[in-house]
Amino acid sequence: MSKIQIDKLIRSKRRSVALVITKQATLEVRAPYRTSLEFIYDFIEKKESWILRKLEFMRQNVVQNIPKKIIDGEEFLYLGKTYRLQISDCRKITCTDFLQFPNHLLPAAKKYLMLWYRKQALLTITERVDWYANQTGLKYQTIKITNAKTRWGSCSARGGLNFSWYLIMAPLYIIDYVVVHELAHLIERNHSYRFWQQVKNIMPDYEAKRLWLKRNGHDLCL
Repeated sequence: MSKIQIDKLIRSKRRSVALVITKQATLEVRAPYRTSLEFIYDFIEKKESWILRKLEFMRQNVVQNIPKKIIDGEEFLYLGKTYRLQISDCRKITCTDFLQFPNHLLPAAKKYLMLWYRKQALLTITERVDWYANQTGLKYQTIKITNAKTRWGSCSARGGLNFSWYLIMAPLYIIDYVVVHELAHLIERNHSYRFWQQVKNIMPDYEAKRLWLKRNGHDLCL
């Protein structure tokens, strides 16, 4: 049995075991409800060298993000660009040359900024999902925006698509990659070779975008 410690075990209706190395350099295991601990530890043992490399990388290279402050001049990401916050007497949050933030919302600033991001995420992601759905003929049931910080998207068994609102901080072409990824799950529910071929058929250069998200995803934070 592997000596590597499981920091968090999440059981769900998923079909396979997945290993996730978090930004905090911990091991998160996601497994089907009926998967035995013996099987899980055997799986970890087979992936031991990969796990150790990833854990060491996270410990040495990933800088923990400092929470943003709602003050003049603080920088925020929106659609891949950095905007300085400007607090003023404006009536609502807007983003043009600056990210304008109303004085009267300051008592609950983080809450209202998050709600603004979520609204923009729903509008933009819905538009991109509909565009790709029309291009491919794929049919989804619903679109929901979540608070997930590490899982950018998911696809339910009934065809519901879920996306993290943090994605709205990324460039549009990265949002498109996640959209295509989840639409491809309407055809292939796992991450098999056939799944990635579906993604490639829709987006031939997906690998570069996937790599961008792996390298820069930790910057999409509030």
